[in-house]
Amino acid sequence: MNSASPTGTQVYLQLGDVSAQIAQVGASLRSLRIGSVDLISPYPADSPTPSCSGVVLAPWPNRVRDGRWNDEGTERQLAITEPKFSNASHGLLRFTAYGIEETASGTTLSATIVPQTGYPYLIETSVTYVLRADGIDVTHALTNRSATAAPVALGTHPFVTISDVDPRDLVLRVPAHTQITTDERMLPTGTRPADAALRDGARLGDVDLDTGFTDLERDADGLVRHSLTAPDGRRLTLWQGAGFDFVQVYTTDKYPGQSLAVAIEPMTAPADALNSGTGVRRLAPGETWTLEWGITLD
Repeated sequence: MNSASPTGTQVYLQLGDVSAQIAQVGASLRSLRIGSVDLISPYPADSPTPSCSGVVLAPWPNRVRDGRWNDEGTERQLAITEPKFSNASHGLLRFTAYGIEETASGTTLSATIVPQTGYPYLIETSVTYVLRADGIDVTHALTNRSATAAPVALGTHPFVTISDVDPRDLVLRVPAHTQITTDERMLPTGTRPADAALRDGARLGDVDLDTGFTDLERDADGLVRHSLTAPDGRRLTLWQGAGFDFVQVYTTDKYPGQSLAVAIEPMTAPADALNSGTGVRRLAPGETWTLEWGITLD
């Protein structure tokens, strides 16, 4: 069942007592629920997406300093989409209405990045959402349809929660060994060791983060697992697969209807990666890059 809203057509998925809502604009994961418990922080149905909630970030996540980047010797200028800090932010698809293809097992949303000022490449993108008995699996694909190699990076921006618990009492775990330091414009200045408390688990009400991390611990199956744990032991896990070597964690008390919200954002590259090259992949003509992440509750 689909319906219209400020975020475009809404796609509803259901598998037993697991349900999800996907917004056409930004291909965002707007809601994920098991029974009566929200795992994605909800926001009003008549509201545009707040704080980039759930949106796919391509062909770069996070910020580009002054919107300016060096493309193998060619200076390129992107539109400034974060006037507060004079940066280009979160890619070129944030306000795009994706095409929707529903299947028996889930839904795939597709959008094309067309050559434009500051980014002269043609990139086909898609994101597929498939429910599972304990959550959701997400698969992204980027294909270069340009005549030359194209630089790409990708991120996503889910705000996660366990909604029947005071968010301040959730315990956040981020298995990272390196934190990216930033200046007053939220642009990278270097790195330092990450706080070990986050690897052990820190009460969400005791942290204040808008921070990128790398050197992430991967389990034996190759996945990085971040988590929110409720006082009763229930655990939300956000996992990220190969290629997602960075994560941004953002806490805010300004998310609509929430006393405290946290975004755990898998990324293939950190802020200003189009300049540093860190985590950016140059896709050959016709090459496809596939990336996976997901959310579970146990």
